[in-house]
Amino acid sequence: MIKLIEKGVFFKDGKLVRAKSKDEQAAKGTLAYKILSAHNLSGNDKKLNVKFDEITSHDITYVGIIQTAKASGLDKFPIPYTLTNCHNSLCAVGGTINEDDHVFGLSAAKKYGGAFVPPHLAVIHQYMREMRAFCGGMILGSDSHTRYGALGTLAVGEGGPELVKQLLNRTYDVDMPEVVAVYLKGRLRKGVGPHDVALALVKATFKNGFVKNRVLEFIGNGVKTLSMDFRNGIDVMTTETTCLSSVWVTDEKTKKYYEQHGRVSAYKEMSPDNGAYYDRGIVIDLSKVEPMIALPFHPSNAYTIKDFLSRPYELLKEAEEAGQKLLPEGKGTFKLTDKIKDGKVYVEQGVIAGCAGGMYENIAAASEILGDTAIDNNDFTLDVYPSSQPVYKGLVEGGYIGKLMDNGAVIKTAFCGPCFGAGDVPQNNGLSIRHTTRNFESREGSKPANGQLSAVALMDARSIAATAKNGGAITSAMDMEYSEKIRKYRFENKIYKARVFNGVGNADNKNELVYGPNIADWPKMQPLKDNLLLKVVSVLNDPVTTTDELIPSGETSSYRSNPLKLAEFALSRKDPLYVGRAKAVRDGAFPTELGLNEENTSYGSVVCSVKPGDGSAREQAASCQRVLGGVANIAKEYATKRYRSNLINWGMLPFLFDKNDFKVDEYIYVENVKEKIANGAKEFTAKVIGDNPREIVLKMDALTDAEKQIILKGCLINYYKG
Repeated sequence: MIKLIEKGVFFKDGKLVRAKSKDEQAAKGTLAYKILSAHNLSGNDKKLNVKFDEITSHDITYVGIIQTAKASGLDKFPIPYTLTNCHNSLCAVGGTINEDDHVFGLSAAKKYGGAFVPPHLAVIHQYMREMRAFCGGMILGSDSHTRYGALGTLAVGEGGPELVKQLLNRTYDVDMPEVVAVYLKGRLRKGVGPHDVALALVKATFKNGFVKNRVLEFIGNGVKTLSMDFRNGIDVMTTETTCLSSVWVTDEKTKKYYEQHGRVSAYKEMSPDNGAYYDRGIVIDLSKVEPMIALPFHPSNAYTIKDFLSRPYELLKEAEEAGQKLLPEGKGTFKLTDKIKDGKVYVEQGVIAGCAGGMYENIAAASEILGDTAIDNNDFTLDVYPSSQPVYKGLVEGGYIGKLMDNGAVIKTAFCGPCFGAGDVPQNNGLSIRHTTRNFESREGSKPANGQLSAVALMDARSIAATAKNGGAITSAMDMEYSEKIRKYRFENKIYKARVFNGVGNADNKNELVYGPNIADWPKMQPLKDNLLLKVVSVLNDPVTTTDELIPSGETSSYRSNPLKLAEFALSRKDPLYVGRAKAVRDGAFPTELGLNEENTSYGSVVCSVKPGDGSAREQAASCQRVLGGVANIAKEYATKRYRSNLINWGMLPFLFDKNDFKVDEYIYVENVKEKIANGAKEFTAKVIGDNPREIVLKMDALTDAEKQIILKGCLINYYKG
């Protein structure tokens, strides 16, 4: 189904050919190289200073970004900035504060010259696909699933401070990434959807880091067999491979998509040069892809549904044991094996939603599969969220919404909540199957610290519909008879014209920002002193720590505009004592008993872990630590570039150490750290002070000149203030 090629390859005459060595000149023939070099201001194609064409955020990130940029001297948005509202859309949660954020966003769009998409109108990535992406462009988003590669746009998801840099006419600084050819061949079989391809790709590449921080470039004859909804559905999931970005060849189907959305001028034909060189290769035989299921607690924990159903007890037992470890000792029991009844595996909930699942073809296919069959199981629910109001209207016009309603499905508006735990939280010990992007532990909204735990398995909309038709028993769509004929979708732009505020390029500083009571400024951050004293306040030994674990998603969304309140949730799912320990360091006295000079020594807390930062671009995973007095992380490696960047932008040192053998309450002293950072040191001799005193060498990957200054100044805001 999927073949990985670790060595370099050429794309020659429509085929992949293994290369004996890297060809630097031929590497310039990839789409990724062409787009990146066209946006690079450094004059050095190895060290890039990228200016994006556009940026975008949703309503749990844009307030902090605009507040940071304002504190750094923002006058107007220098490039198109689209503010969407698809994460904090449930305005009853937290009283008025969610809608207060929306009002702030609209006032910012008016004042600084941006676009504002009201709540429930579209999820962020669907709107950007429909209205803003363009061939050969680059878009930066403060959401990790910022991917518009299927439309010829190289898009990157990063933490908010990287968007602040673009707003202040600075650059996104990154080494030229390696490019991986994803060669598609063959044709998908009936019953196989885009999520099946995506989950197979994630399974093949995540754990081995095969594409980490690289760009995926989709090529090959198989591309033309896929509709644009299929391409977009696969593309958005490339985030889960930990790649940096993605881009696809474009063709007549791409052109028709732009024509359909009234933007044919955004199209141009894009293909790599004949003989283009790629650093690695992936071959996906679409004809061999089968319906997949990603079991809790990661998209890479994927199996074919056929394989899963052949040994459900074994695989559910593994997930059950992993889940039990998330619960505090003596606080609750997590069961999944009880889903097996009479040889079938039953689930309680199905959800089709968001930027991955909520597209027209997915929902229409689900309706065709259900046919006239009502959901004959009161213990099973099916919720469907079209990804935009135009998609919703198209589904109504096609008759699909009415059929789904008749079948017992509940149709909701464009909202990302089911993807991050702000909607449709299953019951305790419940198992939900979802065509959404992630199924990390507790991301669906349960709270293990309180003895609650439910879980999500990822599946394509087609197999979710097959499961619904089969009374909630997990079923592959390949086992269903149904029509693949789907009525043609007609996009209607009147919806956006009536409601979207488009002030791009028309800043009016006479407008004032409208603040609600929950919108707070960032607290002051202190510059780095000559020496550094760290106190260990949390040690996380999980193989990977996600951003959801560093700062929870759904239950915190209403507080993303208030740094101090939000920080109270930091590490609450993994280490409930962390906040108290960190505050004790931040608010307590300098430990003079250690014999160190307080005047020239920065003192703060540190979190030690194995591999932090997988998943979301959420900058608050770092900023909350900083607000609580954190000054560094120590890890064996960082799961994503964006988490490391978030640490740096908030003035925290991203140390590396090959052992995570630290103990809470130990001190770590690094002498002359300021001088070493300024001089570009990659090794830092440190003394561990505690019950097991020792000398260690902390390491750090190279910092750019700007990153050095940001750390020395204490954070990005201080850096721009000068």
